Amino acid sequence: MKIATWNVNSLSVRLPQVLAWLSANPVDALCLQELKMTDDKFPFDAFQAAGYQATAFGQKTYNGVALITREPVDSVVRNIPGFADEQSRVIAATLPTPDGPLRIVNGYFVNGQAPDTDKFAYKLTWLTALQNWLRDELIIHPRLALLGDFNITADDRDSYDPQGLHETIHHTTVEREHLRALLDLGMHDAFRQFEQAEKSFSWWDYRDFGFRRNRGLRIDYILLSDLLKSSLKNCVIDKAPRKNERPSDHTPVVAELGTD
Repeated sequence: MKIATWNVNSLSVRLPQVLAWLSANPVDALCLQELKMTDDKFPFDAFQAAGYQATAFGQKTYNGVALITREPVDSVVRNIPGFADEQSRVIAATLPTPDGPLRIVNGYFVNGQAPDTDKFAYKLTWLTALQNWLRDELIIHPRLALLGDFNITADDRDSYDPQGLHETIHHTTVEREHLRALLDLGMHDAFRQFEQAEKSFSWWDYRDFGFRRNRGLRIDYILLSDLLKSSLKNCVIDKAPRKNERPSDHTPVVAELGTD
């Protein structure tokens, strides 16, 4: 089976691109971030017509996450339990698979704007709450995948200019420590389980011909629990949608899982 993540930066703008991508890449589960729409505006019918179930957690203007799956999901959770948050950033659900239930957690991680700001402090608090919740989730759901736009570079390989951007947003030591804390729960960065080309990124700025010049960051991840790591067959960044007319600034990341 295949699972994927994609920050679409407005589903109302990018819906035809998402449907076209699903037609060409029939994954079993697609995690979307930055819907930028409320649930009453969500195109459930369009996904159903394409053969998919949709579970959404939207928000007006900003944020919003959704799970697009071949099979219906259950045990849906919206946002981090016990963490008061007005932003729609997390949706989790259990997907039935031939190898057993797969817990999928889809997160649109806080950007944080810049170090030493209120938004950065919110990011760190949010990350701590996510870690605490996932620690318990992994006990209940040993087959767990965390996907999404993490808004963090794991290390210098994940930035087009690690020296020039040192200790700026997405590159700070404390953000990377929080990402490491997620991995230390028993999670594994699917993309880094394989030999990858240098300067492999999943996001490029719209400005200054960022994509054409490959001035990007790898900030979109698929993290897998120990049990899922053993079934991982491949993980790739699909750059093709970034070449679309009016593309998202992010592009999909796809992991293929086989029999455990």
